[in-house]
Amino acid sequence: MTLTGQQVAERIGAHVGVAPRATTVDGFLAGDPDAPITGVAVTVMATLDVLQRAAEQGLNLVITHEPLYFDHQGASDEVFAAENDPVYAAKAAFVAEHGLVVLHQHDSWHDRQPDGILTGTARALGWLDAERAGDPGVYDLVPTTLGELAAHVSRSLGARALRYVGDPDAPVSAVGLQPGFQGFEWNRRLLARPDIDVIVIGEGHEWETGEYAADAVTAGVCAGAVVVGHAPSEQEGMAEYARWLTDLVPEVPVAFVPAVDHYRTVTV
Repeated sequence: MTLTGQQVAERIGAHVGVAPRATTVDGFLAGDPDAPITGVAVTVMATLDVLQRAAEQGLNLVITHEPLYFDHQGASDEVFAAENDPVYAAKAAFVAEHGLVVLHQHDSWHDRQPDGILTGTARALGWLDAERAGDPGVYDLVPTTLGELAAHVSRSLGARALRYVGDPDAPVSAVGLQPGFQGFEWNRRLLARPDIDVIVIGEGHEWETGEYAADAVTAGVCAGAVVVGHAPSEQEGMAEYARWLTDLVPEVPVAFVPAVDHYRTVTV
């Protein structure tokens, strides 16, 4: 049986376990949804590098957690096109030349119970069994130090540019995990909780979360904050998606195509 992108999307919608939001970013971003699918690439971020590797593997349906053209709501796509933005143009040309179909899957995977991104990230970190009952995203771990925790997160998630705020020797055991970008209010509420030692987040505004974390450490409110980077913080959540999707579409190959951490650090 030949599957189309539309049929894959319909099958996902029927089995993901949650109703679509009234307003959602999930849906097709590029390509012909009715084109036959030769294979599915699942990724956290459809960078041009990811698209190239998907095409090389003969995978013409790309399911991405993050937007194709740098704007969560897609509101900038027409602006990029009108301005003939060179990066947008190169990416759009590659998608068209290789007949790629790009499907955005963000909201429904987060809305699953439990959250698919959080589950995959916690699994990679070895924390699934440590989640606090009735408190999703909070984990009671074997006591360690902030520096050791940060190193473990970096290794487990492939985050080569991870940073953290706080004393590396500070003891920690209760961790709040927020992959991706949840925003300052989410970060602040976790940092302020007396029963949480440290938060591990994808990214946050330095003038909000970063400043608050630094002051929280100085005030003795918490041990600190670990900033993973957006893509590596959610990457394993989409590896979880690929495993789930494999059984759902047995007619075509499904491959997880990771987005490498773009950022590098300087050794001083």
